[in-house]
Amino acid sequence: MDAHLNDIYDAVIRRNPGEPEFHQAVESLFGSLAVALGRHPEYADDALVERMCEPERQIIFRVPWADDSGRIHVNRGYRVQFSSVLGPYKGGLRFHPSVNLGIIKFLGFEQIYKNALTGLPIGGGKGGSDFDPKGRSDREVMRFCQSFMTELQRHIGEHTDVPAGDIGVGQREIGYLFGQYMRLKNAHESGVITGKGISWGGSLVRKEATGYGVAYFVSNVLESAGDSLDGKRVVVSGSGNVAIYAIEKVQQQGGIVVACSDSSGYIVTEKGIDVPLLKDIKERRRARIHTYADESGSATFVRDGSVWDVDCDVALPCATQNELDHTAAETLARNGCTIVAEGANMPVTPAGVRTLRQAGVKFGPGKAANAGGVATSALEMQQNASRDSWHFDYTDQRLESIMSDIFQRCRDTAETYGAPDDYVLGANIAGFTTVADAMCALGVV
Repeated sequence: MDAHLNDIYDAVIRRNPGEPEFHQAVESLFGSLAVALGRHPEYADDALVERMCEPERQIIFRVPWADDSGRIHVNRGYRVQFSSVLGPYKGGLRFHPSVNLGIIKFLGFEQIYKNALTGLPIGGGKGGSDFDPKGRSDREVMRFCQSFMTELQRHIGEHTDVPAGDIGVGQREIGYLFGQYMRLKNAHESGVITGKGISWGGSLVRKEATGYGVAYFVSNVLESAGDSLDGKRVVVSGSGNVAIYAIEKVQQQGGIVVACSDSSGYIVTEKGIDVPLLKDIKERRRARIHTYADESGSATFVRDGSVWDVDCDVALPCATQNELDHTAAETLARNGCTIVAEGANMPVTPAGVRTLRQAGVKFGPGKAANAGGVATSALEMQQNASRDSWHFDYTDQRLESIMSDIFQRCRDTAETYGAPDDYVLGANIAGFTTVADAMCALGVV
């Protein structure tokens, strides 16, 4: 980081105290920008970088709701509308006890450049609440979502801000949110939220998109080296939506996923994950991962330790931020892992990223590797706008093409700046320059 960027970074820390995840996201981007600013001094004018680090709007609101016993609870809701220079704000809603303003800002900041890499006209934003849907009844979740949307509806719209799902916000929550939005607006504005059910305005492949996109990105990395996923041992962290569909697509492409996890531990199976069984356990029954080992007859459940201790060729962290540290990265590199691609948002710590890159492990950052979800959300917006519905195979082909284009942009940009195969630098500069060019064109706004 050069002196100019270091001064901006210090100012970001002063203006946003107590938000380490946001600081980390800014630092990750800035680590690649010195060379870009050297070639494009115009990007250092008009406080462009400073403006990029300041959200256009930050909204915090109270969310009161009643549980099934009639007890009133109060949670906090957030929507950070970070950048609209490329299109309406676009980014998911996260319902999890860990949610705070700093986490929402980190997610929103990453979303700006992720969305830019897709080549689609969408800006960056993020939102959520510290509400925990785990253990809550459907009625309780519905009442919370209705209260949350009662405030959020003032700030969103299909041409303004289009939320989607994230951790803790699946199709059930999207349905309750959309239902309340329609009730309050007296209009069926299907383009106002994505991740909807197929029968009420959703898009085929949206559920699978983030996981499929990670697998497509890894396939492109391998193809560029004359290789493929066929026969590769793959380890995936998590067992939620992203992990499940990353596993499914990897195995469709010939890879063997030998381990996955949840917060209680991880399973190992040399046969490869039985995806239908995993879906039944995690999506339908919402059970813990040890249930897979209990029922499969071919897997071992490990309560202690790390899923990254399992030997693999490819590692896909798909759980949550900062789950893979430098120690785990050292283990992966020592055990022969050659590719790590982020399925979650910023799941590898900065020290972990440095360790992987120093060890020669090819690393796909989340703003590139997991962009398939938001890309398919934008495709859902296209279908809503045209009152159309696309077939699964067509939508999947669009997703595969978008992920290939993202990979090419990352690789070509990295080569242009003298760092072949540095997908972190390629993704950061490609996303940044796209946003910066639009900001220069629109003036100081």
